[in-house]
Amino acid sequence: MELVKLGPALGAEIRGVDLSKPIDELTAASMRAAFNDNIVVVVRGQELDEAAQLTAAQVFGNVTIRRRPPGKDPGGEYDTPFMMVTNIIDPEGKPVGAFGDGEMWFHHDTSYYPEPHRATFLYAMKLPTHGGETRFSNMYMAYDRIPRKLRDRLEGRRVLQIHEYKRRERLDLSKVEFGKVRHFEQPIFITHPATGKKALYISRLMSARIEGLSVEESESVLNQLFDISENPEIVFQHEWKLGDLVLWDNWCSIHARNDFPRDQQRLMRRCTIEGQAMSF
Repeated sequence: MELVKLGPALGAEIRGVDLSKPIDELTAASMRAAFNDNIVVVVRGQELDEAAQLTAAQVFGNVTIRRRPPGKDPGGEYDTPFMMVTNIIDPEGKPVGAFGDGEMWFHHDTSYYPEPHRATFLYAMKLPTHGGETRFSNMYMAYDRIPRKLRDRLEGRRVLQIHEYKRRERLDLSKVEFGKVRHFEQPIFITHPATGKKALYISRLMSARIEGLSVEESESVLNQLFDISENPEIVFQHEWKLGDLVLWDNWCSIHARNDFPRDQQRLMRRCTIEGQAMSF
């Protein structure tokens, strides 16, 4: 196994591993270490069916089962480890998966759960001719870049995280039907359970309001944090190729998707690893 750094802030490629075949424990341990150290790990040129992707994911923990959410239905199958992230429509005009077209703002996966998932695996099966890149930001570095005075002011506070199935639009709390969307208050700064490092835990797409602040103050502070967290200096952009398997840490990174042609198919198979409650 060879490890190649992909960016100064985060990201590494693992080479010399065929995940369609069993891997030994030494390789598995090296992959876990690379994941903890680099936040985003890329394994290119893989030919993976569902069983092989599941086996690869289980190297990092227990794989979650996708359950039907309350209220809105983003599409695709449930009671399965997999979600198809795609713009493909079936012959009846129904989406075969979820979150299909266009740009998607920065977010953590499942930050709105009481126990956010640790990691996400995304496997590229169909790609457009251009666009659709995924950007990742290092939220350890974002935390370190927050001005000391602001960091002290926010220490110990929580932020409301909401998943309203929007992709590029700020939340309007006056219009949110809380009984129909998943939501949860999380620490605004977390201590990563695996590394012990502090990370900023907000995103432009899903963070709605900071507790203890007025609406105006909260939005002003969040916008400042969004700008810090999306600074290109702490972002790595992944250019997808067919057969890429990309794994990222949802506790210390946010990710976003670039726009791509709406008339071209993009198909990614996704699974996630169980997490735990976040602590200050």
